[in-house]
Amino acid sequence: MLVIHHRLDPQPHWDEELHLTHEARSKSRLRCFSAANEETGLFLERGQPPLRDGDCLRAEDGRIVRVCARPEALLHVTCASSFELMRAAYHLGNRHVALQLGDGWLRLLDDYVLRAMLDQLGATTCTVEAPFHPEHGAYGGGHHHSHQGDADFNYAPRLHQFGVRT
Repeated sequence: MLVIHHRLDPQPHWDEELHLTHEARSKSRLRCFSAANEETGLFLERGQPPLRDGDCLRAEDGRIVRVCARPEALLHVTCASSFELMRAAYHLGNRHVALQLGDGWLRLLDDYVLRAMLDQLGATTCTVEAPFHPEHGAYGGGHHHSHQGDADFNYAPRLHQFGVRT
């Protein structure tokens, strides 16, 4: 089994690849298989940002493993105006939907309920197969409400990793 505990900066050369969905790249503990079908166990430090396409990891045996973002079924959202696109992003954000932002477009995991909502808002949607790279969050971690002065809760707010304390 390929056992991985360490994240590395991107490297020019690597020995193996992991092709992972965004959900899998967000986990610190994961059992998966490498591109060469070798059983792999990720045991990464908790509370870190999701792995990105091109990130590298170091296995216990010294091999360098490159992370590849696996294409997923996504909704590609465009609108007739920037105001309508901003409105669509607001309604999706209000539902805590992970969004990838582009110049004049949004992407989210394909969901028929959200597609119907976007249609009602007048957005144009189509399904694409592409790697998903949503925004990680303004504070880089879990969703918290600060309790200033309370020793157990004295930390900066961190979005999108509920219950994580550093």
